[in-house]
Amino acid sequence: MRVGQVSVRLGLWAALASGLVIGMATEVRAEERSPLASRRSPLAPALRAADAREKGGTDPEVPLNKGDLGGSKPAAQPDISHVRDQPQPATTVKEWIAQIEAAQVQVTGVKLERTEAGLDIVLETAEGKPLTIDATKFRREGNSLIAEIPNATLVLPQGQPFVADNPTVDIATVQVEQQAGNIRVNVAGKEGLPKTAVTLKTGGLAYSLNPEGNEADEEIEIVVTGERQQDGYRVPNASVGTRTDTPLRDIPQSIQVIPQQVLQDQNVTDLGEALRNVPGASLENAARSFIQSSFTLRGFPAGGDVLWNGWRENPGAGIVGFDAAAIERIEVIKGPASVLYGQGGLAGTVNYVTKQPLREPYYALEASAGSFNFYRGAIDLSGPLNDSKTVLYRLNLAAQTTESFFDFFDGQRYFVAPTPTFQISDRTKLTLAAAYLARPQSSNQGYGLPAEGTALPNPNGKIPRNRSIGEPDDLENSYSTRVGYDLEHCFSDNWQIRNAFRYTQSDLRRRFYFGTALAEDNRTLSRRYNELTEYSNRFFNSDTYVVGKFSTGSIRHQVVAGINVTRNELDLASFNREAASIDLFNPVYGQPLGTLIDEGDSFSRADALGIYVQDQITLAKNLKLLLGGRFDTFSQIDRDQLSNTETSQSGNAFSPRVGIVYQPIQPISLYASYSRSFTPTIGIGFDGDVFQPERGTQYEVGIKADLNNRLSATLAFYDLTKSNVLTEDTRPGVPLGEFSIQLGEQRSRGVELTLQGEILPGWNIIAGYAHTDAKVTKDNTLPVGLRSTGVPENTFNLWTSYEIQRGVLKGFGGGVGLFFVGEQQGDFNNTFQIPSYLRTDAAIFYKRDRFRAALNFRNLFDVDYIETAFARTRVYRGDPFTVQGTISYEF
Repeated sequence: MRVGQVSVRLGLWAALASGLVIGMATEVRAEERSPLASRRSPLAPALRAADAREKGGTDPEVPLNKGDLGGSKPAAQPDISHVRDQPQPATTVKEWIAQIEAAQVQVTGVKLERTEAGLDIVLETAEGKPLTIDATKFRREGNSLIAEIPNATLVLPQGQPFVADNPTVDIATVQVEQQAGNIRVNVAGKEGLPKTAVTLKTGGLAYSLNPEGNEADEEIEIVVTGERQQDGYRVPNASVGTRTDTPLRDIPQSIQVIPQQVLQDQNVTDLGEALRNVPGASLENAARSFIQSSFTLRGFPAGGDVLWNGWRENPGAGIVGFDAAAIERIEVIKGPASVLYGQGGLAGTVNYVTKQPLREPYYALEASAGSFNFYRGAIDLSGPLNDSKTVLYRLNLAAQTTESFFDFFDGQRYFVAPTPTFQISDRTKLTLAAAYLARPQSSNQGYGLPAEGTALPNPNGKIPRNRSIGEPDDLENSYSTRVGYDLEHCFSDNWQIRNAFRYTQSDLRRRFYFGTALAEDNRTLSRRYNELTEYSNRFFNSDTYVVGKFSTGSIRHQVVAGINVTRNELDLASFNREAASIDLFNPVYGQPLGTLIDEGDSFSRADALGIYVQDQITLAKNLKLLLGGRFDTFSQIDRDQLSNTETSQSGNAFSPRVGIVYQPIQPISLYASYSRSFTPTIGIGFDGDVFQPERGTQYEVGIKADLNNRLSATLAFYDLTKSNVLTEDTRPGVPLGEFSIQLGEQRSRGVELTLQGEILPGWNIIAGYAHTDAKVTKDNTLPVGLRSTGVPENTFNLWTSYEIQRGVLKGFGGGVGLFFVGEQQGDFNNTFQIPSYLRTDAAIFYKRDRFRAALNFRNLFDVDYIETAFARTRVYRGDPFTVQGTISYEF
């Protein structure tokens, strides 16, 4: 690295650090100006406002008001009088107590949110100050649910009271009004007390106004979900683990959510990069193609186990990927998920949750530019299409072009995703979804480099970082089309049904060169040429399920039962030719191709039918049980188009799931679970028997904690076993190398720790550590004990950001990321290892109202590291130092 580069990067690092220190020091000095402010005096806002005006600045505390049902608009600054017009500071304890009791917390916004659980009433306060809420004093009057909030003032830009008519099928009005020193929340039912679950949310806490049962003398249950209403690093609920809106702390399985704020702060455009925030996840061999987002979870491949808004994608989804412009958050299930989502690996499942239509107009533009001629633009549009707001839309657009650090790469990306929603009635909603992604590009990283000269020493020196073993006219073009619908209908407040259909078509055309062997001179690489003339994958998925709530005595149930039908078709044609060798240190390109080696042309079709049932049982407030099971039947045909031969087979599998959660105290959850998965295995053994499905079994125990309703942590221990793995049949009488037998077994044991959320106002963190022991436990050819390829034994990830909350530097912030990947095996026989590495990322940003600008730095110290490998000639280097600048504006 040149001295100038080092100086520039250290300068950027110093500027980032000094900016954050100055910002935090500014806040500290602002607090030190008044001893009352440091003691959270009720006069603190006025004192800070006065300081700001005297210095020619603006009021550092500008409350934001959320509008009606889901919308948001910035509120005008309140007219705060000068400090000398305020009551004088207390001089005695009695006066101090009187001032504290007289303090009025301003409620600056009211918002209603429909959820799967019911209706949320969100009260937002200036600076997020806490409200005094005593849930034991909630009451019922006639058809209404009443909540009185003392020492609070309603300050809404649109005036008061706040009134919303007919928010649900059984609620006539929701009214929030000012009374003498109090705010009253009144939820009036149409024909009696509302049966819809109504939750009052404020300051990160949630209070149920009407728990199960509506008897007047029933004790009111306070349900603390810990959900932060602001965008943040912590999402307490997810539907992917149970298909119900269940707090993560109540699910007996490790589930991690990467929220929108993390994706924005890290400027994620490649979704594979987002998974660096998931301990135990690592990029797989195809990641460097810039098309595939292949990855491993808990020691096993999981690139094909992808969901789109909770509905399974086709197994080739990893080949075409998805664009970050439409992603709201990413949910990752650790371990098997076959009970709800059918066939798939035991490693885990990734769910891409896309942005949904909004009730209020929203328009956003974003533009980025960066290293290697990176340019990207994105548009996000949403709002109602009629006056009654029963028809809403969301439209996401993106275009991108970039080069890379290795030779001959030039890639584009074009993405469009329209999503309209139709509120057919109070009980029925239809959402249509579509997405088109085109990713034409030239070349790739040549499908890897040899280990000698990258991961291992080479007497000729290190292979140049920009070296590609491909040719300038290589290409890798992918196109995907997704269409579908999601129909929801509520029979009552306790029973609903969902029906969804998805069709995905993925097409890929590719020509490339790959290395086969390195000569004794350690510089001449033998190559082959492969051309994929046809890859067309069509996936049909129809899923219908009901969700119901009922009780058997004092035991509460939430049941999910459904039926799932899928069809997957694949046309595949390719050929291989001999290619001229290449000198890795003095390459000559454009040499003619050699003779044809082999070719293939095939068609396959797989059909599956699954029936599943799940019951979430609440035995007591602190004891929950999860039971589930799924029965699948499947069939597949494979046709060789060249020889005109066809094979077929069928099978079935049962996948159970059992889990328990015990909460000794409110913030702590202890859990244990057992689950199984299956993946069809195609082929016939020497005895003529059809291969059984490959099975996965997981045992998991762990502890989850919600710390101050701001931070969430999960510690998980797991034991995963993959059985029925194909291995070479070496029995006497079996032709050598021609048949396989299902005697293989692989096992992964490990521990994972995650921590994410808000440490202090403006200071966020997402961090994790994973220890993974993945190895072969049974095999006829591989020695028992060999470690799995491309699975680091230890990984650590940390990303923390801070945004200045007050003062003249309000809105400035930055982030720092550390990503450590330990040593990993480079091939199946463990003949060489990939060294460990530590990558440092950073960001600085500025936010003001609806404007945001950011600079993101990846690999800040330009570490030349190996990202992954899976063979002696398939080693993939990581990206060098890059910088990207982004500006965005919301209308």
